[in-house]
Amino acid sequence: MRRIGAIFLPEFPPERLRPVVEAAEAGGLPELWLWEDCFQESAFATAAAALAWSKQLRVGIGVAPMPLRNVAITAMEIVTIARMFPGRLVPGVGHGVQRWMAQIGSKVASPLTLMREYVPALRQLLAGDEVTMNGRYVQLDRVRLDWPPTVVPPLYAAGEGPKTLRLTGEVADGTVLTGGTTVERAAEAVVTVAAGRRAAEREGRSEVVVYVPAAFGGAEAEARIEQELTLWNMPDDQRLAAVGDAAAVAEVARRFFAVGVDTVVLQPTSDEPDLEGFMRQVGEVARLFSSV
Repeated sequence: MRRIGAIFLPEFPPERLRPVVEAAEAGGLPELWLWEDCFQESAFATAAAALAWSKQLRVGIGVAPMPLRNVAITAMEIVTIARMFPGRLVPGVGHGVQRWMAQIGSKVASPLTLMREYVPALRQLLAGDEVTMNGRYVQLDRVRLDWPPTVVPPLYAAGEGPKTLRLTGEVADGTVLTGGTTVERAAEAVVTVAAGRRAAEREGRSEVVVYVPAAFGGAEAEARIEQELTLWNMPDDQRLAAVGDAAAVAEVARRFFAVGVDTVVLQPTSDEPDLEGFMRQVGEVARLFSSV
């Protein structure tokens, strides 16, 4: 299924979230995504609030850093929200920005090992299983959630390099690709994730989510996007963004869908002057696909 979403950047203060959620819901946006950067909003607190302020909106966490929380705490956070809003939460985890993890004393020597232990343990806990694990980073002794979710949410993991992407296919239900991923790299990622899933002898397929920088409008929107990509130090061969009206933005999304991406999440610039309007415009992009 081809899905369109938008993201509420943690660069915006938490009090901006409610009007954005309300605009997204009113504008017919199917999915609103959040992520957790140090030292900004909590992903789980904002996800719970966004779900409470809406009725239909699906809320994704893409992603929360694994080193920041014990896996049992993450499971408790997810299950609490998932039980209150069944079927509407899409949680995701990732390595975390290494300099921030070092800053808080949570950096691990092997992020891949952490993911290999953490994600399966988290999926088992969410499934209601009793989990015992004596890993390098994850130690659990007969841990079982008292309130497993009535609808078990799919668990996504973030990946960028080929080793991590393959691992996400092995252990997670879906993969989140970072902003700045080109169509060509997304195509390679889809293949790598699928190879990891096959290697783990898992049935079905892993869904892939990609963030795409976006701005609606003319020259002013193009200027904001260029400034944003420059701030990210984005190389010329990765400077892909969706700019223009809803049809032009949808055309960029179609290129990602054509290579196997399942969800395109449109990411506003950090200086987007009208976040509510951005959400309504993304809703229009989503309608272009729902009418096909």
